[in-house]
Amino acid sequence: MWRSLASNMLTVLAVALFLLGGVILWGKSQYTSDGPLEAAICLRVESGSNFNRVSDKLADEGAVSSAPIFRMGAKYAEKTSLLKAGSYLVQPGSTMEGITDQITRGGASTCGTEVVYRVGVTRVLAEVRELDPATNRFVEKAEFQPGIDETPSDYTRVRGESDTRYRIALAEGVTSWQIVEALKSLDVLDGATGDLPAEGALAPDSYEVRPGAQRSAVLTQMLERQQERIAAAWAARAPDAAVTSPEEMLILASIIEKETGVAEERRQVASVFTNRLNRGMRLQTDPTVIYGVTEGKGVLGRGLRQSELRRATPWNTYVIEGLPPTPIANPGLASLEAAVNPDTTDYIFFVADGTGGHAFAETLAEHNANVAKWREIEAQR
Repeated sequence: MWRSLASNMLTVLAVALFLLGGVILWGKSQYTSDGPLEAAICLRVESGSNFNRVSDKLADEGAVSSAPIFRMGAKYAEKTSLLKAGSYLVQPGSTMEGITDQITRGGASTCGTEVVYRVGVTRVLAEVRELDPATNRFVEKAEFQPGIDETPSDYTRVRGESDTRYRIALAEGVTSWQIVEALKSLDVLDGATGDLPAEGALAPDSYEVRPGAQRSAVLTQMLERQQERIAAAWAARAPDAAVTSPEEMLILASIIEKETGVAEERRQVASVFTNRLNRGMRLQTDPTVIYGVTEGKGVLGRGLRQSELRRATPWNTYVIEGLPPTPIANPGLASLEAAVNPDTTDYIFFVADGTGGHAFAETLAEHNANVAKWREIEAQR
């Protein structure tokens, strides 16, 4: 009898082990196979949350087929203690294994809310944006001018959320004074800015920042990036470039930056100034006159006067020979590259053409005709 009972017990145990193995294999298959999610979602993991809450939320959102299997898989992978707060874009069909890796790996949030501080030539604008998982595009929720407009409630709300991302976007052609004044107005930053950086020394680009970041540290990052760009552009210069040093390249690039906002024109504009420098002609460019008036502290806000065109300043290229002594703005990488790799042309003149671009000319007669056309356009406006 005992032998029969032992035999039956062994049979039951074998069946149980077989079934358990099958369950484990099925669970593993569920954990590693494509999930049921049909449309992307933005999963927000709150600070202090745990895998129980996250797994239940994922099941409610239809991202996982089983919350218990999700938890067990994470536990087996020894990742339940590695949960990171943040907002994560979960793509359709994501596996439980992939989601686990996503929310335990950490790093920057991949969806949710972003505040972008846009530092432009005429104003600073703060934008509150949220990523729409369905389209993978940001939707603007609010915008305002810090220190000028009333602060929107949406901005106040997201400033209190731990997973909000922050970015400072510098437009090409802003001056160092404008950048420093903008950083002073941003409540996401702390500390003093220190000495005003040299004109042209800051790289127009996008910079991720964290709340409490030091203003001086952000400026250092901008300085270092511009130094890298200057070195790279100078190393790739054409052998017959008109400028003879990285400093001259930076000055010329700043003038190019202020003269055109059309990317396709930069090398053409650069060719005009290159030809003028090579021929010993004055550059005669209005942005240098404006800088002589404002010294980069804000915008002029009106047209230039004849007296200002004639006034001698260190930057007025209607009066001085060659390049001014300093840059007149912070140029972007494309303008740096254009300054030392201009198009090969015989152009020595250009004027606005009414479309946002310019009409270029090789002779004064051609230029005068282009100027006449531009004045007709102006008169019709």
